[in-house]
Amino acid sequence: MNEDKLYDVAIIGGGLAGLALGIQCAKAGYETILFEKEKYPFHKVCGEYISFESWNFLEDLGVPLSQMNLPAIRRLLVTAPNGKELQQDLPLGGFGISRYKLDALLAEIAKRNGVEIIEEAKVRDISFDKKIFNIQYSMFNVQGKVAAGTFGKRSNLDIKWKRKFVLQKPNKLNNYIGIKYHVKTNWPDDLIALHNFKNGYCGISQIEDGKYCLCYLTTAKNLEQSGNYIPIMEKEILYQNPHLQKIFNEAEILYGSPVTISQISFAKKSQVQDHVLMIGDAAGMITPLCGNGMSMALHGSKIVFEQIHLFLQNKIPRWQMEQDYTANWKKHFGKRLGTGRMIQRFFGSKFLSNLLISLLKPFPRLTSKLISQTHGQPF
Repeated sequence: MNEDKLYDVAIIGGGLAGLALGIQCAKAGYETILFEKEKYPFHKVCGEYISFESWNFLEDLGVPLSQMNLPAIRRLLVTAPNGKELQQDLPLGGFGISRYKLDALLAEIAKRNGVEIIEEAKVRDISFDKKIFNIQYSMFNVQGKVAAGTFGKRSNLDIKWKRKFVLQKPNKLNNYIGIKYHVKTNWPDDLIALHNFKNGYCGISQIEDGKYCLCYLTTAKNLEQSGNYIPIMEKEILYQNPHLQKIFNEAEILYGSPVTISQISFAKKSQVQDHVLMIGDAAGMITPLCGNGMSMALHGSKIVFEQIHLFLQNKIPRWQMEQDYTANWKKHFGKRLGTGRMIQRFFGSKFLSNLLISLLKPFPRLTSKLISQTHGQPF
């Protein structure tokens, strides 16, 4: 890293959105630097299901998906806390791959294409002055013409900027915890399931090498009422759904302790903050019931790159880059997020989730339409 160098693009966060954006920028010939607070490879809380809408885009970036023998997921099973089932074919479908594997692959591709990746680097502040961003981390300062925030669900920068969703009081959309295991179990490789329980839901689907991602979200209150002890919460709350009790009793948990994250918010977020372009979860999280946050992050990187490219070529001013990105983001994802939040409210209630599944079961076309509302087209 050269402190005196002015980078074209500075990216804060090395998840799917950040890495995909970095690769696109580097391939277009822009000097790109990316900051990631962890060291690759690493695990993170994620459902690890990607809609097929992202397949071609990932292969264009350089990920050899066709050679990886990944599970194709074509069917959805949703269960209510009382055990009632709803099964449905997925209109588009998707595939499973762990973030541990995919993020590391994208990081290697980014490096090969010239992205300067600074690992184990937590950005402390970003300021904008005289058309240039100053990015501070550790004892260093880096400058960039464009800055992108791809730092995930909640960060120190969100708090520093006092973003609206951070200041909201705890409610049904902003006070979740996420817990993820990788397991070995007997489960169909083409089926993703979402099992509901009191104030939460748990997904299971296959990833690479015959492993499964078992990931659930619930309220911080559920954990507090269980003495802040995850195994007690699982036995007292998750096991009330007979499907989950069976899965947890039969699964072989890999790698010991689960990966966890707290203070997850599904509230609305801005796509631009102090001239920093927000992408992925930093721009707005889609609920896991929609199973599509990974595709949104990837597609968002493509949408924002198109505007960054025009700006760096001096074809549009900064204000237009920001305005057009926000408009395009909302055009592609606004309805999906709205549908996700609506479904989230049903599944946040034991009574309403039981009722919704009972009502949808006789109407497969309606269920299919709901699912399609949360998925986009190949991009």
